[in-house]
Amino acid sequence: MIKLKTHIVLPYIIVLLSCVCSIHIKAQVKNNAPLILDMVHHNPGEIPYKSVYNDPAVIKEMGYNGKVYFLFESPALAINWESVDVDILPKGSEERKWVDDKALQIKKMHAASKAQGMAIYAMSDLVLFPKRLIKKYKIESTFGNPNNVQTEKFIRAQINEMFDQFSDLDGLVVRIGETYLHDAPFHQGAIKDKSNAKKTIIPLMQILREEICVKRNKQLIFRTWNAFDRDMETYLKVNDAIEPHQNLIISIKQCEGDFHRARPFSKLIGQGRHRQIIEVQAAREYEGKGAYPNYIANGVIEGFEEHARMPEEEINSISEFVEKRPDLYAGIWTWSRGGGWDGPYIKNEMWCDLNAWVMAQWGQNTEKSEAFIFNRYATERLHLKGKDIIKFRKLCLLSAEAVIRGRNTTYNDISDVWWTRDQGIGWPAPAKDLVGQSRNLEQKEESIAKWKEIVKLAKSIHWDSEETRKHAIASSKYGLGVYKIYRALVYLSDAEAKGDKKGIVKWIKIYDKSWAEYNKLPEKYRSVATLYTQDYNRHIKNNADKKVNELRQHN
Repeated sequence: MIKLKTHIVLPYIIVLLSCVCSIHIKAQVKNNAPLILDMVHHNPGEIPYKSVYNDPAVIKEMGYNGKVYFLFESPALAINWESVDVDILPKGSEERKWVDDKALQIKKMHAASKAQGMAIYAMSDLVLFPKRLIKKYKIESTFGNPNNVQTEKFIRAQINEMFDQFSDLDGLVVRIGETYLHDAPFHQGAIKDKSNAKKTIIPLMQILREEICVKRNKQLIFRTWNAFDRDMETYLKVNDAIEPHQNLIISIKQCEGDFHRARPFSKLIGQGRHRQIIEVQAAREYEGKGAYPNYIANGVIEGFEEHARMPEEEINSISEFVEKRPDLYAGIWTWSRGGGWDGPYIKNEMWCDLNAWVMAQWGQNTEKSEAFIFNRYATERLHLKGKDIIKFRKLCLLSAEAVIRGRNTTYNDISDVWWTRDQGIGWPAPAKDLVGQSRNLEQKEESIAKWKEIVKLAKSIHWDSEETRKHAIASSKYGLGVYKIYRALVYLSDAEAKGDKKGIVKWIKIYDKSWAEYNKLPEKYRSVATLYTQDYNRHIKNNADKKVNELRQHN
């Protein structure tokens, strides 16, 4: 037996232990560092957006450390299922060619992210299987049930193939609230009892936790959207049933329901024992999609004005969440572009960039104030100086105030928040009561006054380029034009409800004039987004222009 002298060996042991500890600490830092993720949400069924944010190098420079690939860029659509059955997607078939082409496309995207040192996440709908698998195994009525033995088997096999065939994948973002098949011709999706904790959410999350977090040491981001995003009881049932894991993260939108202003701040944020990542839409799908100034980062971080009335003990902003529950803060996930359907389609990403950049920079430096990060944006990316920074700050804060007042009110008096969305405008029902309706009309006037001030500010700022100056002015006028139309419709709705024929005639004239002015914008400004259209009906209950034309005939 060889004896080593302690005084010789001990220094080497100390060095070795220090190296091991250093590696362990670095791993801990990496695991505990907030995720700063971005996704471009392409319109389902359409040609993908041409956006600078598709480029991992661009978002890395903005402060992101990971990229979430959209539903139709997910490996769930690109695995060949050979580990289960070679006849599911047989070589030479149309389905196999489509899947193999999709795999090549995705691997090329992943390579671009890895070249920038960016983490890669894929958003996937569950449960989603090839149509041939469902038909062959006769599981048409059961494949949407994660408690079904065969469904569970296929879910586990699917996860294995996704991570085996796409080894650079760092994690999955899973949603069960909806299933989109617009760009998935050979797949079928379903989920049963999506909001049921016991039957669906818990068993599915257990499977995913075991396969992704435990077995593979990869990350699972499970979205609450449209499944258990507004029900505290369900959330806590899931929270209690699922053991926390460093790789398991719950994803929550900063407001309840969809990305609407005046909606309550999410009661789930800061609750339970699982880490949470906060979803933020930078190009708001119900508020112009980046076509006009709409600065939401201040409200998300520091609290929107409509949430200021919440009880003091309740969390009403992301900064308060981080302050009160830093142990649960897992990071920020922005949608730099996209959400919803169709247009408006923007040509200049200025207003999306502001929201996305501020959220990304603050997400990794939460000890800094939103105002500090904002001023950095104004100086570092727009190259503004002195009083122009102050003016730009005022313009942006005004935009948030103008939007909430123009679409709804600061008290959520218009209960149908869906009355205007994407590139269309529906008929706005009056507020729920007389006090609310009085406030509704008053705030529409306030909104227009604020939009006019925004236009003046855009003209007064010394922008760093003529292109930026023209777009700032054009997009501000675009916002003013849209909200003039909104105001006219709200007043028309009020006049109709009151049987005020003179009011109807008056506001139809203003409505027509507002549309005429708005439609002229592209003649003068080439950078403006595509316009809202009067004949748009998708997901809109009552087309506003159709209603106005009916009123013309009777008044």
